[in-house]
Amino acid sequence: MSDRYQQLMGTPVGRVLGKQVGLPMPARLERYQPGQPVISGPVLLGAASGGRMAAPVAAVLKAIDAEVHTPIDDQLRAAVATADLDAKVFNPEVAAADQTFKALVFDASGITSTAQLHEAYAFLHPTIRRVRECGRVIVLGTAPERCASPPESIAQRALEGLVRSIGKEVHRGATAQLVYVEAGAEGLIESTLRFLLSPKSAYVSAQVVRIVVPADGADSAVELDPGRPLAGKVALVTGAARGIGEAIAEVLARDGAHVVGLDVPALNDELDAVTGRLGGSSLTLDITSDDAPAAIASHLLEHHGGVDVVVHNAGITRDKTLGRMRDQLWDSVLAVNLEAPQRIDRELFGREAVRDGGRVVCVSSISGIAGNAGQTNYSTSKAGVIGIVEAWSPALLKLGATLNAVAPGFIETRMTAAMPLATREVGKRMNSLAQGGLPVDVAETIAWLASPGSAGVNGNVVRVCGQSLLGA
Repeated sequence: MSDRYQQLMGTPVGRVLGKQVGLPMPARLERYQPGQPVISGPVLLGAASGGRMAAPVAAVLKAIDAEVHTPIDDQLRAAVATADLDAKVFNPEVAAADQTFKALVFDASGITSTAQLHEAYAFLHPTIRRVRECGRVIVLGTAPERCASPPESIAQRALEGLVRSIGKEVHRGATAQLVYVEAGAEGLIESTLRFLLSPKSAYVSAQVVRIVVPADGADSAVELDPGRPLAGKVALVTGAARGIGEAIAEVLARDGAHVVGLDVPALNDELDAVTGRLGGSSLTLDITSDDAPAAIASHLLEHHGGVDVVVHNAGITRDKTLGRMRDQLWDSVLAVNLEAPQRIDRELFGREAVRDGGRVVCVSSISGIAGNAGQTNYSTSKAGVIGIVEAWSPALLKLGATLNAVAPGFIETRMTAAMPLATREVGKRMNSLAQGGLPVDVAETIAWLASPGSAGVNGNVVRVCGQSLLGA
């Protein structure tokens, strides 16, 4: 959808007016196009002393054929050499003013005290203004709950404030992320780094991602075709006939999956058009009906021998302030958004319809994090979706599956296009990227979580909101 405000701010007159009045100046975000490289521009890799992530990160950067620079640091240079990566040396004291980077990647896993946080400052202070438009800043560390001592836990937790602040400072479409990697999961970072470094993560910023060791103890990802990581997989997408669900189906199909699109009977023609275009198949039913979970499981087992990816995208809104909300409006929203995913999952796992290495992704919302006036039913249901992830992800990991959620912010859809102009503009601008996201932004995030290479990504709730100023 066209953004007339963004178009205006991109003109010479708009830029002058925006600076004088202090209006948001949204950059045109780079989004992924099939066939393009993961990252188009040099990457500066740094590390705190005693870290364990520099060599694994260097191996990923080599795999994606990135141009890599490092500071003059013997320990870091040795780690890069271990990955057989020929990195250039960067010295900020003598570097030309126009030397810039598409990404800054910093290994903070060696930081064990408050004093050592200065090493993060020392790397980022002379380089943060060298980040290019639509660039990336990625910090890797150890989850505070996995640290060996309270001082280390405190220092690692402090990184969250650092990264969230960077996300609000870099501007020009750039983003910042924090990735906590459990000891033993270093070989499982490639899928996540590919996503976060690439244009696929255009509308994801200031997120904290945890990578853990899978139940089987595997410490390295499977070999995948980067262009079709879901080749040979079957993906169920509920609410697939239009909007975000349609975009999810398109991206998963692009990545090689056979998509089974599910929606209500009233949208049968639209659903068939989507799945037909993608070479997938359709299933129409009401997911709140008593026999829906059994019908879904039977269909997947009979026609596909099971399912590899389950995306719970179907959702409804029935907005009223709580004092004016009839119980039917409350019950219907919770039935679709919260009860149905639980019932479907119980049936699928109970009948062993989810194959080994299964991926379950739920669609929550920032309304489930921050709440929203007039949407107590919707916000309750979407907070409950986050509860599904928190409650069940450890158990699913033991079964060899992962469970994560995405929480979209303001996404440009037909529904948001119908909002009053003032409300719509406020919703679009109240984030660090000063613009609304697109359905494809949600879909790309789900595709990352659905990838076989994301075996260590479990129990995460990833906001796709451009670092919304509302909520956590």
